[in-house]
Amino acid sequence: MVPSSFYSRWILVAMSLLLQALNLKKSLGGRVVVDDVSLQVESGQVLGLLGPNGAGKTTTMRMIYGFLRPDAGSIIINGVGFDADVAAAKRSMGVCTQSDTFDTDFTVRDNLYVAASYFRPQVPDLNEHIAGLLQRFGLAEFADQKPDTLSGGYCRRLMVARALVNRPKLLFLDEPTTGLDPQARRALWRLIRSLREEGLGIVLTTHYMDEAQFLSDQLVVLDEGKVLAHDTPEQILGEFVGEHVIVLSQPLADSVTEWLRSAEIVGHEGVPGELHVPVGSAQLSGFAASFETLDYDVRKPNLDDLFERLSGGAQ
Repeated sequence: MVPSSFYSRWILVAMSLLLQALNLKKSLGGRVVVDDVSLQVESGQVLGLLGPNGAGKTTTMRMIYGFLRPDAGSIIINGVGFDADVAAAKRSMGVCTQSDTFDTDFTVRDNLYVAASYFRPQVPDLNEHIAGLLQRFGLAEFADQKPDTLSGGYCRRLMVARALVNRPKLLFLDEPTTGLDPQARRALWRLIRSLREEGLGIVLTTHYMDEAQFLSDQLVVLDEGKVLAHDTPEQILGEFVGEHVIVLSQPLADSVTEWLRSAEIVGHEGVPGELHVPVGSAQLSGFAASFETLDYDVRKPNLDDLFERLSGGAQ
């Protein structure tokens, strides 16, 4: 007999699921670009979607937004399937696209009101809600200005605020900090973390590996349209990269090159003049024993190492 606690946990998980994309498939121009992709997002969770160019990230996101119809598979947003009621499903989501798409003829405040006008039924307590968004995203002092007077960082804040105008439960962020300076990026990271803490489910695509590692609770790694991995960043790095990364100065001594070759270990270039070599603990011990007088560093793996491996950057 299955214990009642099992059913309780299953019900709680089912209730917290905000996105279920199951077995999505899509062909474009006669080529399969998304092949049996499944992913899910729970309340209070950030899911990072990663992969090299051409991996299928954009097509997957466009299907989940409802911009592109899948050839096969199903999409359920906050318990409502696209096939059942796509309009109701979309009311539970907010989308921040990579490009700034607000109307420069309207003020910052009016851009939020225009975005809210697209939703039926009308967003409740709209005046109070928009005032709160302006305050939260540091836009209140610019509320009566046109968006083209804002800096890049504040333009991205406005895009995220606009995506929240309908009080969504699920938020899509497509390259949210592209083109921002480090200070503006980290300010936006803090806002994203605060949204997660309030229970929003968030799907993030980014080409900044530090951003993905800092923000994501779970990662889906796509390669050639297929899911290569779906796990925590730590688990994925351990499986695909290793437990450690040896940092070596180049050019390498012949003895080091031969050791790496015989151990069938490959590395990738970090900054110019360095070779970064992912290894397991046993391999690190063997390397240390073989080169006791060699000057080198050891660090933890990161998502840059994963991306180098996926994109064929190893040498």
